[in-house]
Amino acid sequence: MNEEIPPEETSADGTDPGAERHTGEGQTGEGSVPEGFAQRFADHLRAAQSAAATDEESQRAGARPTVMVMAFEGWNDAGAAASSAVRAVGQACGAELIGKVEDEGYYDYQFSRPKVRSTGGHREIIWPSTKIYRARPARAAVDLLLVHGVEPSFRWQAFTADLLTRAAENDVSGIVLVGALLADVPHTRPIPASLSSEDVALQEILEIDEPSYEGPTGIVGVLAHTAAQAGLPAVSLWAAIPHYVGQAPSPKAQLAIMRELEDLLGLTLDESEVAEDAEAWERGVDDLAEEDTEIADYVKQLEEATDTTNLPEASGEAIAQEFERYLRRRKPPES
Repeated sequence: MNEEIPPEETSADGTDPGAERHTGEGQTGEGSVPEGFAQRFADHLRAAQSAAATDEESQRAGARPTVMVMAFEGWNDAGAAASSAVRAVGQACGAELIGKVEDEGYYDYQFSRPKVRSTGGHREIIWPSTKIYRARPARAAVDLLLVHGVEPSFRWQAFTADLLTRAAENDVSGIVLVGALLADVPHTRPIPASLSSEDVALQEILEIDEPSYEGPTGIVGVLAHTAAQAGLPAVSLWAAIPHYVGQAPSPKAQLAIMRELEDLLGLTLDESEVAEDAEAWERGVDDLAEEDTEIADYVKQLEEATDTTNLPEASGEAIAQEFERYLRRRKPPES
């Protein structure tokens, strides 16, 4: 297959791709990536892969490890931020379609409805599916398999096994699960993005904690846990979206996820268009808040709580991360 990742689409049922959300899973506190983590992350995955390699596989030693990055429309995708971010990374990296998971036994078509599309006089039915793209971004620390689609309705264990089998077939060394949730955060402050992992080694490298959430979970949580149980290093990345503006799109949250992925994977992305959309989104929410005194007062309370919690810890770490992005963008393109 040589199909590049398409422009963003709406969810399979025709609604906003994050209309039904939860507000707990993924809230693990501060979890930003330490300076220089991308190479340390890649080195850890490479070492783990080498330790498990056969003699034939050891001939590939030194190659960049492959990381599978996954996001799903639905309960794990408030504001469509996670799926939009993964899609944008794929477009920026020139990702090409290499496979699909489209067993109709995974979906309830009354919930995730197929769509009719006309192109050049030809009509076709687009069925809910999960697509897998490959990307080999220049100067990145890793190669990528980008997975996004619709959260399945049925047979989650079979679906999870199917995806992890695809990961093994493509020599995946680690997995990043991406989600977005609704939370009590103000739209006027940076969108919190937190990392967690059940892998003890990754906890030390990332300086993050193991997941602490207990309760109902989505396919992202199931995949993260199953991968960890199978010995495949997995990291969960969650963005917290203001619950009072949780509808799609949410470009400010998408930007926060993209920047976290950029640091985590050593990518260099052109985020200018998403950044402009994020600024316009924030101005639009400002205008709405000004028209409603109750919302304005509530936003002010959230701002005060956020500033009290976060400002004392506003460290050089965030500045260092931004400087690393700046340096990556200044490097001349490889010939």
